Amino acid sequence: MPEPQSAQEPSGAHVDRVLADMHREFHSLLQQRAVILRRIGTIKQIISGLSNLFGNQVAEGELSGSVDQRSSNRQRGFTQTCRLVLMESKRPLMSQEVCQEIERRNPALLIHHRDPLASVSTVLNRLSRYGEARVIVNERGRRAWMWTANGAAVALTQPPNRGEVSPRP
Repeated sequence: MPEPQSAQEPSGAHVDRVLADMHREFHSLLQQRAVILRRIGTIKQIISGLSNLFGNQVAEGELSGSVDQRSSNRQRGFTQTCRLVLMESKRPLMSQEVCQEIERRNPALLIHHRDPLASVSTVLNRLSRYGEARVIVNERGRRAWMWTANGAAVALTQPPNRGEVSPRP
């Protein structure tokens, strides 16, 4: 006589379902974080711009500590130049290639960086966390970055392709 069917799922299926739920929630939270980080950056830029126009009294109290007041000798545009280099490239670029392209376009951006390659790598990793770039492993097994046209929504909702490194939290 056959054994009666249990109403319970096999233990492995339950664990698989929980893991799938956690995976979906994890990616949802990463996407939300990327959106929040971009919004925080936008708000900081607006506050900083208003402070530049109307004086530092605009960002008094809590706001003054949360808005990054940059020193006047800092060269601006480093992150934006990294973005442009990736956007304009037709293929994924290694950190060294991005650094060389910045050197070609605007060598003054790299003058104040003790280790320009480390600075470029830091920015590229940050752009990856923001969902603006994706890290892949190229044909030589080296990390390379490529621009993600639609930002965080594309980078964090698509499953990684073969050889692609998932974004870190």
